[in-house]
Amino acid sequence: MIKQYGMYMAWVVSLVAVGGSLYFSEVLRFEPCKLCWFQRIFMYPQVILLGMACYKNDRRLIGYVLPLSIIGGCISLYHYAEQKVPGLAKLLPCTIGVPCDQDYIDWLGFITIPLLALTAFVLITIFLWAARRSEDSEQDERGTDREPSVSNR
Repeated sequence: MIKQYGMYMAWVVSLVAVGGSLYFSEVLRFEPCKLCWFQRIFMYPQVILLGMACYKNDRRLIGYVLPLSIIGGCISLYHYAEQKVPGLAKLLPCTIGVPCDQDYIDWLGFITIPLLALTAFVLITIFLWAARRSEDSEQDERGTDREPSVSNR
């Protein structure tokens, strides 16, 4: 099921992530820090790209969205580590606006906004990877991914 509907599930995760991001900033008035903005830069286009891919049932866009998800996930991982490891925030401190190590939410002592973003990026990556594997195996069965042979002249 995840192979068949992975692209659609990734799109739903991106919609929820963007909705949550906008809820935190526009409704709860949490001002995003610099790292939050970078995470948004990598999440927001995924809603549009995955929406187009789902509408057209075009799995070729997966190759374009996966790097966005992986890079955004790395930023989220660093941001989460910066919040949870006190010395890390001193290495590259946020100098403009809200400090990046500030916790607006701290549910159960470990769930923060960067962890929520990291979870979304990881889920999107897993879903897209599974959907891509599904496409690769289908192409292998049809033999469409083989390069055309060069004829002897």
